[in-house]
Amino acid sequence: MTKLVQVAVAILIRPNGEYLLASRPQGKGWAGWWEFPGGKIESGETPAQALIREAQEELGITPTQTQPWIKRRYDYPATHDAEAKTVLLHFFFVHAWQGALQAREGQQFAWQHPQIGNVTPVLPANAPIMQALSLPPVYAISNVQEMGEPTFLQALKRQLDQGLQLLQVREPQLDSAALAQLSEQILQLCAPYDCRCLLNASPEQALQLGYQGVHLNSQRLLAMSVKPDHLLVGASCHNLEQLQKAQTLQLDFALLSPVLPTKSHPEAAGMGWEIFEDMLNGLEIPVYALGGMRPTHLAQAQACGARGIAMQSGLWQAQLA
Repeated sequence: MTKLVQVAVAILIRPNGEYLLASRPQGKGWAGWWEFPGGKIESGETPAQALIREAQEELGITPTQTQPWIKRRYDYPATHDAEAKTVLLHFFFVHAWQGALQAREGQQFAWQHPQIGNVTPVLPANAPIMQALSLPPVYAISNVQEMGEPTFLQALKRQLDQGLQLLQVREPQLDSAALAQLSEQILQLCAPYDCRCLLNASPEQALQLGYQGVHLNSQRLLAMSVKPDHLLVGASCHNLEQLQKAQTLQLDFALLSPVLPTKSHPEAAGMGWEIFEDMLNGLEIPVYALGGMRPTHLAQAQACGARGIAMQSGLWQAQLA
Protein backbone atom coordinates (compact mmCIF):
# COMPACT_ATOMS: atom_id res chain seq x y z
CA MET A 1 0.00 0.00 0.00
CA THR A 2 1.40 3.41 -0.99
CA LYS A 3 2.29 5.64 1.92
CA LEU A 4 0.24 8.85 2.33
CA VAL A 5 2.19 11.87 3.55
CA GLN A 6 0.44 15.12 4.43
CA VAL A 7 2.54 18.23 3.83
CA ALA A 8 2.14 21.92 4.65
CA VAL A 9 3.50 24.15 1.88
CA ALA A 10 4.32 27.86 2.00
CA ILE A 11 3.92 30.20 -0.96
CA LEU A 12 5.87 33.23 0.23
CA ILE A 13 4.82 36.28 -1.78
CA ARG A 14 6.58 39.62 -1.94
CA PRO A 15 4.58 42.86 -2.39
CA ASN A 16 5.66 42.90 -6.08
CA GLY A 17 4.07 39.47 -6.62
CA GLU A 18 7.26 37.40 -6.76
CA TYR A 19 7.12 34.03 -4.96
CA LEU A 20 9.83 31.90 -3.38
CA LEU A 21 11.10 28.52 -4.55
CA ALA A 22 13.71 26.46 -2.70
CA SER A 23 15.91 23.62 -3.94
CA ARG A 24 15.67 20.21 -2.32
CA PRO A 25 18.83 19.74 -0.20
CA GLN A 26 21.37 17.00 -0.76
CA GLY A 27 20.56 13.80 1.10
CA LYS A 28 16.81 14.08 0.53
CA GLY A 29 14.73 12.52 -2.21
CA TRP A 30 14.57 14.56 -5.41
CA ALA A 31 17.71 16.46 -4.35
CA GLY A 32 18.34 19.55 -6.46
CA TRP A 33 14.75 19.84 -7.68
CA TRP A 34 12.92 23.10 -6.96
CA GLU A 35 9.76 23.33 -4.86
CA PHE A 36 7.70 25.57 -2.67
CA PRO A 37 9.18 25.20 0.84
CA GLY A 38 7.35 23.17 3.44
CA GLY A 39 7.35 19.86 5.22
CA LYS A 40 5.51 16.94 6.74
CA ILE A 41 2.57 17.52 9.06
CA GLU A 42 3.34 15.70 12.30
CA SER A 43 0.83 13.73 14.35
CA GLY A 44 -1.41 16.07 16.33
CA GLU A 45 -0.56 19.12 14.20
CA THR A 46 -2.92 21.12 12.05
CA PRO A 47 -1.65 22.13 8.59
CA ALA A 48 -1.41 25.76 9.78
CA GLN A 49 0.69 24.76 12.80
CA ALA A 50 2.98 22.63 10.64
CA LEU A 51 3.40 25.52 8.21
CA ILE A 52 4.75 27.81 10.93
CA ARG A 53 7.01 25.14 12.44
CA GLU A 54 8.49 24.15 9.07
CA ALA A 55 9.09 27.79 8.12
CA GLN A 56 10.95 28.32 11.37
CA GLU A 57 13.01 25.12 11.02
CA GLU A 58 13.83 25.35 7.29
CA LEU A 59 13.75 29.07 6.52
CA GLY A 60 14.44 30.81 9.82
CA ILE A 61 11.27 32.90 9.59
CA THR A 62 7.91 33.01 11.36
CA PRO A 63 4.86 33.55 9.12
CA THR A 64 2.60 36.30 10.48
CA GLN A 65 0.00 36.63 7.70
CA THR A 66 -1.15 33.36 6.14
CA GLN A 67 -4.14 32.23 4.10
CA PRO A 68 -5.11 28.64 3.20
CA TRP A 69 -5.39 27.98 -0.51
CA ILE A 70 -5.32 24.78 -2.57
CA LYS A 71 -5.05 21.14 -1.55
CA ARG A 72 -3.38 18.89 -4.11
CA ARG A 73 -2.85 15.13 -4.10
CA TYR A 74 0.09 13.74 -6.07
CA ASP A 75 1.54 10.24 -6.53
CA TYR A 76 5.34 10.25 -6.54
CA PRO A 77 7.13 7.19 -7.98
CA ALA A 78 10.25 5.79 -6.33
CA THR A 79 12.38 7.15 -9.20
CA HIS A 80 14.09 9.84 -7.11
CA ASP A 81 13.29 8.56 -3.62
CA ALA A 82 13.63 5.46 -1.49
CA GLU A 83 9.98 4.50 -1.99
CA ALA A 84 6.86 5.55 -3.84
CA LYS A 85 4.49 7.74 -1.90
CA THR A 86 1.33 9.79 -2.22
CA VAL A 87 1.42 13.31 -0.86
CA LEU A 88 -1.50 15.52 0.10
CA LEU A 89 -0.20 19.07 -0.14
CA HIS A 90 -1.85 21.87 1.83
CA PHE A 91 -0.79 25.14 0.16
CA PHE A 92 -0.85 28.42 2.07
CA PHE A 93 -0.21 31.96 0.91
CA VAL A 94 2.27 33.68 3.22
CA HIS A 95 2.06 37.44 2.72
CA ALA A 96 4.13 38.54 5.73
CA TRP A 97 6.73 37.05 8.07
CA GLN A 98 9.22 37.94 10.77
CA GLY A 99 12.94 37.35 10.33
CA ALA A 100 15.32 37.07 7.39
CA LEU A 101 15.47 33.99 5.16
CA GLN A 102 18.13 31.49 6.17
CA ALA A 103 19.14 28.34 4.28
CA ARG A 104 19.07 26.15 7.37
CA GLU A 105 19.21 22.92 5.35
CA GLY A 106 21.76 24.11 2.79
CA GLN A 107 19.07 24.74 0.18
CA GLN A 108 19.15 27.46 -2.45
CA PHE A 109 16.47 30.14 -2.82
CA ALA A 110 15.06 31.77 -5.96
CA TRP A 111 12.40 34.47 -6.16
CA GLN A 112 10.26 33.93 -9.24
CA HIS A 113 8.25 36.39 -11.32
CA PRO A 114 4.74 34.89 -11.69
CA GLN A 115 4.97 34.82 -15.50
CA ILE A 116 8.72 34.19 -15.91
CA GLY A 117 9.95 31.16 -14.00
CA ASN A 118 13.68 30.62 -14.50
CA VAL A 119 14.65 27.58 -12.44
CA THR A 120 14.55 23.91 -13.38
CA PRO A 121 13.79 21.15 -12.67
CA VAL A 122 10.63 21.76 -10.63
CA LEU A 123 8.90 19.03 -8.63
CA PRO A 124 5.95 17.74 -10.69
CA ALA A 125 3.33 18.49 -8.02
CA ASN A 126 4.34 22.15 -8.06
CA ALA A 127 3.88 22.79 -11.80
CA PRO A 128 0.07 23.32 -11.73
CA ILE A 129 0.50 25.69 -8.80
CA MET A 130 3.00 27.76 -10.76
CA GLN A 131 0.57 27.86 -13.69
CA ALA A 132 -2.14 29.21 -11.40
CA LEU A 133 0.23 31.82 -9.92
CA SER A 134 0.97 33.13 -13.42
CA LEU A 135 -2.59 34.48 -13.35
CA PRO A 136 -3.71 37.37 -11.13
CA PRO A 137 -6.30 36.82 -8.37
CA VAL A 138 -8.86 39.16 -9.97
CA TYR A 139 -10.33 38.73 -13.46
CA ALA A 140 -12.42 41.72 -14.56
CA ILE A 141 -15.27 41.54 -17.07
CA SER A 142 -16.23 44.65 -19.03
CA ASN A 143 -19.58 46.34 -18.45
CA VAL A 144 -20.00 48.94 -21.20
CA GLN A 145 -23.63 47.98 -21.83
CA GLU A 146 -24.69 49.00 -18.32
CA MET A 147 -22.22 51.81 -17.59
CA GLY A 148 -21.83 53.47 -20.97
CA GLU A 149 -18.52 53.70 -22.79
CA PRO A 150 -17.06 56.92 -21.29
CA THR A 151 -17.84 55.93 -17.69
CA PHE A 152 -16.51 52.41 -18.21
CA LEU A 153 -13.23 53.60 -19.74
CA GLN A 154 -12.71 55.99 -16.84
CA ALA A 155 -13.39 53.18 -14.35
CA LEU A 156 -11.04 50.87 -16.26
CA LYS A 157 -8.26 53.46 -16.07
CA ARG A 158 -8.68 53.67 -12.30
CA GLN A 159 -8.60 49.88 -11.97
CA LEU A 160 -5.45 49.72 -14.08
CA ASP A 161 -3.85 52.30 -11.81
CA GLN A 162 -4.73 50.02 -8.89
CA GLY A 163 -3.07 46.97 -10.48
CA LEU A 164 -5.65 45.24 -12.69
CA GLN A 165 -3.85 42.61 -14.80
CA LEU A 166 -6.54 40.57 -16.56
CA LEU A 167 -9.65 41.76 -18.42
CA GLN A 168 -12.35 40.02 -20.43
CA VAL A 169 -14.13 42.17 -22.98
CA ARG A 170 -17.68 40.84 -23.22
CA GLU A 171 -20.07 43.15 -25.05
CA PRO A 172 -22.47 40.98 -27.11
CA GLN A 173 -24.73 43.97 -27.87
CA LEU A 174 -22.09 45.60 -30.12
CA ASP A 175 -21.88 45.04 -33.87
CA SER A 176 -18.52 44.27 -35.47
CA ALA A 177 -17.61 47.89 -36.20
CA ALA A 178 -18.50 49.14 -32.71
CA LEU A 179 -16.65 46.23 -31.09
CA ALA A 180 -13.54 46.97 -33.16
CA GLN A 181 -13.64 50.63 -32.14
CA LEU A 182 -14.11 49.82 -28.45
CA SER A 183 -11.40 47.15 -28.60
CA GLU A 184 -8.89 49.62 -29.99
CA GLN A 185 -9.52 52.00 -27.09
CA ILE A 186 -9.34 49.27 -24.45
CA LEU A 187 -6.17 47.69 -25.83
CA GLN A 188 -4.42 51.06 -26.06
CA LEU A 189 -5.45 51.87 -22.50
CA CYS A 190 -4.28 48.51 -21.11
CA ALA A 191 -0.99 48.19 -23.00
CA PRO A 192 1.20 50.41 -20.76
CA TYR A 193 0.02 48.46 -17.71
CA ASP A 194 0.78 44.98 -19.12
CA CYS A 195 -2.85 44.06 -18.48
CA ARG A 196 -3.74 41.07 -20.64
CA CYS A 197 -7.05 41.35 -22.48
CA LEU A 198 -9.27 38.51 -23.69
CA LEU A 199 -12.22 38.84 -26.05
CA ASN A 200 -15.36 36.81 -25.46
CA ALA A 201 -15.75 35.65 -29.05
CA SER A 202 -14.15 33.20 -31.45
CA PRO A 203 -10.36 32.73 -31.44
CA GLU A 204 -10.25 34.08 -34.99
CA GLN A 205 -11.97 37.32 -34.02
CA ALA A 206 -9.76 37.77 -30.95
CA LEU A 207 -6.63 37.45 -33.08
CA GLN A 208 -8.01 39.73 -35.77
CA LEU A 209 -8.67 42.52 -33.26
CA GLY A 210 -5.28 42.19 -31.58
CA TYR A 211 -6.25 40.59 -28.27
CA GLN A 212 -3.76 38.55 -26.24
CA GLY A 213 -6.40 35.97 -25.43
CA VAL A 214 -9.85 34.59 -26.05
CA HIS A 215 -12.58 33.71 -23.59
CA LEU A 216 -14.83 30.85 -24.72
CA ASN A 217 -18.47 30.58 -23.75
CA SER A 218 -19.60 27.08 -22.80
CA GLN A 219 -20.93 26.35 -26.31
CA ARG A 220 -17.60 27.18 -27.95
CA LEU A 221 -15.79 25.21 -25.25
CA LEU A 222 -17.77 22.03 -25.87
CA ALA A 223 -17.37 22.35 -29.64
CA MET A 224 -13.60 22.81 -29.47
CA SER A 225 -11.22 19.91 -30.05
CA VAL A 226 -7.81 21.62 -29.80
CA LYS A 227 -6.63 24.60 -27.76
CA PRO A 228 -5.97 27.60 -30.04
CA ASP A 229 -2.32 28.53 -30.52
CA HIS A 230 -0.77 31.90 -29.64
CA LEU A 231 -3.58 32.94 -27.29
CA LEU A 232 -4.29 32.92 -23.58
CA VAL A 233 -7.48 30.84 -23.40
CA GLY A 234 -10.14 30.84 -20.70
CA ALA A 235 -13.62 29.33 -20.70
CA SER A 236 -16.95 29.73 -18.93
CA CYS A 237 -18.12 26.58 -17.16
CA HIS A 238 -21.30 25.79 -15.28
CA ASN A 239 -20.86 22.10 -14.44
CA LEU A 240 -18.24 19.41 -13.94
CA GLU A 241 -18.44 18.16 -17.53
CA GLN A 242 -17.43 21.57 -18.84
CA LEU A 243 -14.63 21.94 -16.28
CA GLN A 244 -13.23 18.56 -17.29
CA LYS A 245 -13.40 19.54 -20.97
CA ALA A 246 -11.44 22.72 -20.21
CA GLN A 247 -8.84 20.66 -18.37
CA THR A 248 -8.63 18.05 -21.15
CA LEU A 249 -7.96 20.85 -23.67
CA GLN A 250 -5.31 22.20 -21.27
CA LEU A 251 -6.83 25.66 -21.31
CA ASP A 252 -5.11 28.32 -19.25
CA PHE A 253 -8.02 28.74 -16.85
CA ALA A 254 -11.77 28.41 -16.40
CA LEU A 255 -14.61 30.31 -14.75
CA LEU A 256 -17.18 28.41 -12.70
CA SER A 257 -20.57 30.02 -12.11
CA PRO A 258 -22.89 30.98 -10.64
CA VAL A 259 -21.48 30.67 -7.13
CA LEU A 260 -23.86 33.21 -5.57
CA PRO A 261 -27.06 34.85 -6.89
CA THR A 262 -26.32 37.61 -9.39
CA LYS A 263 -27.84 40.98 -10.20
CA SER A 264 -28.47 39.89 -13.80
CA HIS A 265 -30.20 36.63 -12.74
CA PRO A 266 -31.56 37.23 -9.20
CA GLU A 267 -34.05 34.38 -9.56
CA ALA A 268 -31.28 31.80 -10.06
CA ALA A 269 -29.83 30.38 -6.87
CA GLY A 270 -26.07 30.06 -6.87
CA MET A 271 -24.40 26.72 -6.23
CA GLY A 272 -22.86 27.98 -2.97
CA TRP A 273 -19.30 27.66 -1.72
CA GLU A 274 -19.54 24.02 -0.62
CA ILE A 275 -20.53 22.73 -4.06
CA PHE A 276 -18.03 25.10 -5.69
CA GLU A 277 -15.23 23.63 -3.58
CA ASP A 278 -16.34 20.06 -4.29
CA MET A 279 -16.32 20.68 -8.06
CA LEU A 280 -12.77 22.01 -7.91
CA ASN A 281 -11.51 18.97 -6.00
CA GLY A 282 -9.01 17.06 -8.14
CA LEU A 283 -8.82 19.65 -10.92
CA GLU A 284 -5.45 21.02 -11.97
CA ILE A 285 -6.68 23.85 -14.20
CA PRO A 286 -6.87 27.24 -12.41
CA VAL A 287 -10.46 28.30 -11.76
CA TYR A 288 -12.06 31.66 -10.97
CA ALA A 289 -15.30 31.96 -9.00
CA LEU A 290 -17.99 33.97 -10.82
CA GLY A 291 -21.49 35.03 -9.88
CA GLY A 292 -22.31 37.58 -7.19
CA MET A 293 -18.63 38.20 -6.49
CA ARG A 294 -17.29 41.29 -4.76
CA PRO A 295 -13.69 42.06 -3.74
CA THR A 296 -14.48 40.87 -0.20
CA HIS A 297 -15.13 37.33 -1.53
CA LEU A 298 -11.52 36.77 -2.66
CA ALA A 299 -10.29 35.05 0.51
CA GLN A 300 -13.35 32.75 0.59
CA ALA A 301 -12.88 31.76 -3.05
CA GLN A 302 -9.19 31.00 -2.56
CA ALA A 303 -9.90 29.00 0.59
CA CYS A 304 -12.15 26.83 -1.62
CA GLY A 305 -9.27 26.26 -4.06
CA ALA A 306 -9.96 28.95 -6.66
CA ARG A 307 -7.21 31.06 -8.16
CA GLY A 308 -9.40 34.04 -7.49
CA ILE A 309 -12.62 35.80 -8.40
CA ALA A 310 -14.10 37.10 -11.65
CA MET A 311 -16.28 40.18 -11.41
CA GLN A 312 -18.35 42.39 -13.65
CA SER A 313 -20.75 44.76 -11.88
CA GLY A 314 -19.29 43.81 -8.49
CA LEU A 315 -15.93 45.27 -9.42
CA TRP A 316 -17.04 48.48 -11.11
CA GLN A 317 -19.80 49.21 -8.57
CA ALA A 318 -17.37 48.75 -5.67
CA GLN A 319 -15.11 51.32 -7.28
CA LEU A 320 -17.82 53.86 -8.08
CA ALA A 321 -19.52 53.57 -4.68
